[in-house]
Amino acid sequence: MLYLVNLFKHKWIFYALSICISALAAFESGRLLFLIALLLIFSLYKRLANIHLLCIVIVGIGSYSYFSFEVNKLSRPVELPALLTWTYEYNINGVMLRGFMHDDSGDKVYVTYELKNENEKQRFEAQQLAGTSFLVTGEQVSPSIPSHRYGFSMARYLQSKNARGIIEIHQLQYLRQNKNFMQPIYEQRFRLKRHIEKTFPPALSAEAQALLIGYQDNVDEQLNRAYQKLGITHLFAISGLHVALVSFLFFQILFRLTIRREIATILLLILLPLYAILAGGAPSIWRAVSVVEFVLLAQYVRWRIPMDDALSLSFIVFVLLEPGAVFQVGFQLSYLATYSLVYSNRILARYSNFWVQSFYITFVCQILVYPLLLFHFYEISLSSFIANIIFVPLFSFIILPVNLFVLVLTFLPFPVDTTLFFIYEPLRTALTNFILYIQQPIVQMWNPGKPSITWLILLYSSVLFAFYLLDQQARLKKVIFVLVLPALIFHGQPFLNSDLKIAFVNVGQGDCIVIELPRRKSVIVIDAGGLLRFEQEKWKERKTPYEIGRQVVVPYLKGRGIQTIDTFVLSHADADHVEGAEEVLREVIVNEVHVTPGSFGKPVMNDFLQELEKTNTKLMEKMAGHKWQIGETSLEYLWPLDIEYEGNNDSLVLFLKHGAFRALFTGDLEQEGERELIRLYNGKLRNIDLLKAGHHGSRTSSSEEFLAVTNPEFVVFMAGENNRYNHPHTDVVNRFEEKNIPYAITGLDGTVEVSVSQSQMYIEKSNSIFMK
Repeated sequence: MLYLVNLFKHKWIFYALSICISALAAFESGRLLFLIALLLIFSLYKRLANIHLLCIVIVGIGSYSYFSFEVNKLSRPVELPALLTWTYEYNINGVMLRGFMHDDSGDKVYVTYELKNENEKQRFEAQQLAGTSFLVTGEQVSPSIPSHRYGFSMARYLQSKNARGIIEIHQLQYLRQNKNFMQPIYEQRFRLKRHIEKTFPPALSAEAQALLIGYQDNVDEQLNRAYQKLGITHLFAISGLHVALVSFLFFQILFRLTIRREIATILLLILLPLYAILAGGAPSIWRAVSVVEFVLLAQYVRWRIPMDDALSLSFIVFVLLEPGAVFQVGFQLSYLATYSLVYSNRILARYSNFWVQSFYITFVCQILVYPLLLFHFYEISLSSFIANIIFVPLFSFIILPVNLFVLVLTFLPFPVDTTLFFIYEPLRTALTNFILYIQQPIVQMWNPGKPSITWLILLYSSVLFAFYLLDQQARLKKVIFVLVLPALIFHGQPFLNSDLKIAFVNVGQGDCIVIELPRRKSVIVIDAGGLLRFEQEKWKERKTPYEIGRQVVVPYLKGRGIQTIDTFVLSHADADHVEGAEEVLREVIVNEVHVTPGSFGKPVMNDFLQELEKTNTKLMEKMAGHKWQIGETSLEYLWPLDIEYEGNNDSLVLFLKHGAFRALFTGDLEQEGERELIRLYNGKLRNIDLLKAGHHGSRTSSSEEFLAVTNPEFVVFMAGENNRYNHPHTDVVNRFEEKNIPYAITGLDGTVEVSVSQSQMYIEKSNSIFMK
């Protein structure tokens, strides 16, 4: 037995990699199995015994067969009506109840339910739904396509959660509260959540819920973004620190009660999985708990298991239980960061100074995960190296213990917690204000854009080589050079591209156009989408309103690696064109804003103007006749002619010419404005290449006369799917079809991206249809 233990020591990482490859191949393409061959070559280099090479192949093929079976299950339709049971992954926001339920066979589905009235909402909020079974009637719907290639993919999210699909619930009929060993834990977590809400000050309760039970739905969106900018979001994730603290306290209590270590170990083995469920069951907590479990089990049977083997066994068990987890960002970052510390132990052991060691711990973690952060979030925080050195000890040794201590005090019959809150709350509020202050500069974020798979491999190659150099005690300058050079080349890619790029971003019922001139000499953004906000009852309001600018436009800009907008054009003062502009200002540097004369006085512009005051951005009114040249590209405003703002027909109309290519962006111009354009610019507008149809394809625009003159090669209608205005109008679409003019509708086709190269135009839609 001891021989087998030694034989497999430090080898489990190879089996973990084999299983990871198999999971990716099952979800993506069986061709990825060729990576196992590369793993075998690496195993030969590491001089693994033949028995391990054989086992790696067997494990890879066997797990691929298993994962393929699980993936095929996800495509099966859900039979309705069905008996479904809530998991602990659900939330109530505004009028919507969303989350995961599972059927009798344990298969998971994502469900949405629109609450009928305020009483029903209060009833659901007052009870713990996890473990509660309902008879569900409704329909299964397909996940919506992402707004663009950098947008949130519901299909991928469902895949990562091993969910079979989306059910829109029409009726929920309560059946029973299930009785099993999990139910008391669900109930206790719910009670703790409510208890914290009642006993903690409002300014502290959301943080306490996140730190103590892993409930992050109430964390303020602005504060969460501040933590992201500083690179310290992981401090809200329950992980190894919490497990270590709980284990330490548990052992100390049992030792004081004179309980033997062996008995205490058995009790802790039972307690930790229960704590993981109580704490929300995030990948980071299960990773930490399972590693401790393997180590304690090995100690109990007198084996010594290396930390890397325990981590690899944890990885294997996690992926076998939930194959889609390989696509979860939290899962990837949690394991990757932990592996970086485990395998850098020899490097970190060289430094005894606390601050130097803290720097290298932060350096090792940040460097190993930075390509992955770019792949998922398109940017990383440059201040994270310093911020983590300061805030990790602060949260680890002060904030987390204080929250845990105060939670215990809140259960005592004496008002001791009130005194402590009186002291702690102002200090914690001051820290929050300090965090919000230091996160403000946009320049602390490095935003080179999303790397392709090829670039991801290249960046990770440089990272691994840098780790090799660190291990060989190479000079720090050499390590930094190996890391920085590939990163700089990746960052400089857009400045080497000679194509003109125009993207019609799918913002629903609204406009947003991103123009990148060749070699990114200038970036021009026309409008930023937005929503019409209507007054509604208090109970229907979302905790955090859906914002087109923050959730659609900004991710596209960051995905493209655009951190500076040279010219931000707000064509006119309608909510579906400008409401998202303020969120863009918060996240992207804007040099100047162009507006149509008189429009900034409209109420819909107020929030934007307030945000504008916090920046150094120039605000300028523009009208017909203003033109500028950048390289081979000329831009000119053709409209409006006067300074009196009257609505759609005073939209800024931009004409772009690049070599022989010509494009016209009309805002919400209608037939009256179109007639004036024809009268003034008949020759210039004849037979243009690209047209953004006026007013989303309304019947009041795109007149026969206008089409006869412009006769575009390609047209884009910027209109939301199933919008209330029926844009684009059938009559307008018919006009284009009668003239055999090809067109795209962003609400149906997704984001439309146009590339112009040597007078040739290439069009790509989000649904992968290509046109020339």
